[in-house]
Amino acid sequence: MTPSTATEMRYAGIDLHPLSDHVGAEIRGVDIAGGIDETLFTSLRRALADFGVVFFREQKLTPEQHLAFARRWGRINVNRFFQPVDGYPQIAEVRKTPDQAKNVGADWHTDHSYDKVPAMGSILYARETPTSGGDTLFASMYTAYESLPAALQRRIAGLRAVHSSRHVFGPAAVRGDEFAGRIGNATLAVQDATHPLVIRHPDSGRSALYVNPDFTVAVEGLPAQQSNALLQELYASAARPEHTCRFEWKRHSIAIWDNRATWHRALNDYPGELRLMHRITLEGVPLEAAAQRS
Repeated sequence: MTPSTATEMRYAGIDLHPLSDHVGAEIRGVDIAGGIDETLFTSLRRALADFGVVFFREQKLTPEQHLAFARRWGRINVNRFFQPVDGYPQIAEVRKTPDQAKNVGADWHTDHSYDKVPAMGSILYARETPTSGGDTLFASMYTAYESLPAALQRRIAGLRAVHSSRHVFGPAAVRGDEFAGRIGNATLAVQDATHPLVIRHPDSGRSALYVNPDFTVAVEGLPAQQSNALLQELYASAARPEHTCRFEWKRHSIAIWDNRATWHRALNDYPGELRLMHRITLEGVPLEAAAQRS
């Protein structure tokens, strides 16, 4: 069986185009609003688990259709910090107006890692996009782990990390007035959780690095200086350009990403323009540690 034949069988029914060697694939010829049968949906699930993020173009969805598609993937997680779309509390609004200087999600991160059961992923739909800029970068946490030296893999095996929302969304978080009305409920930012530093992905079974610069605050059991040095070493390796892909947003584009397999960050290079996205977050499952390598 040739590699191309194997790929066609694994992703039966979808026209899949990888965006890079390690992460991201664009899927063409799928009409989400028109409905997706079970065979096709199974292929989409496999593609997401394998590539970490999948993209679709020219999908004209109503909020109801966006929600219906999200429910195919699992239960919806209602984000407690983002302003919801009017009339649709399960859809978070990610808006940057022309007068704003800063944007949300500008640094590398993994959504909801501060929850004891982190969100599986998100379905982000572009309602309005700038004339240029506003792309999103994604990084593979499979490759982030696999590319580590064997000695470092052994060193982090069995370790756990502490994640928190307090310093990002809590009362002490430093944010300008421009985020007023867009991010709120600071008193709900009391989440702290510990997760394995290296997880076994629930769907693919692959080992993935599970720390991120925004929400990981310490490696459990290590002195602060040693913990910080280890995290910075892992972050620098994970963010290497060869581990990433870049998605250029157009109106009516969709990205579905898996938080257990990727990082992402939104570029802020479109001053004076509007960028409006609708995001639905999906519930996940408890994370298990990857098997330790000898």
